[in-house]
Amino acid sequence: MSYQEWVHACDDDAREGTSVVFAMVKNGVIVGEISLGAICYGSLRSGIVGYWVDQRYAGEGLTPLAVAVLSDWAFFAQDGPRLHRLEVALLPSNSNSRRVAEKVGFSYEGMKRRYMHVAGQWQDHESWCLLSDEGTGSVESQLMNNLNK
Repeated sequence: MSYQEWVHACDDDAREGTSVVFAMVKNGVIVGEISLGAICYGSLRSGIVGYWVDQRYAGEGLTPLAVAVLSDWAFFAQDGPRLHRLEVALLPSNSNSRRVAEKVGFSYEGMKRRYMHVAGQWQDHESWCLLSDEGTGSVESQLMNNLNK
């Protein structure tokens, strides 16, 4: 798929309400991406969060903040999907991604065997989740409170 085809597919998914992709921007420069995909409505009301950041900006707290802001939008915003559950699936070897999930307040649920096709093979992924009714107040506020402790 070409870049232009990917952009059109993202636009179609956003119009259908099944996924949305946002750029992470610092000082006018795109430094990463965060997405909410596989959005399900009805009795499930869930979605899967994905993220990446340029390694030059890793460790600056941009990704946890982006995940927290996206979570607040997905859970609570009037114009958001008003979901109940968000999931993150990460490679067991990706300690940086695990740290992001932990900082934001996601809970470890277990291992999904051969869950996603990555680098040419089906790979196991850790499953993490955050529920809309688990915290007190916004996810971003909770993140900031935890970081200031």
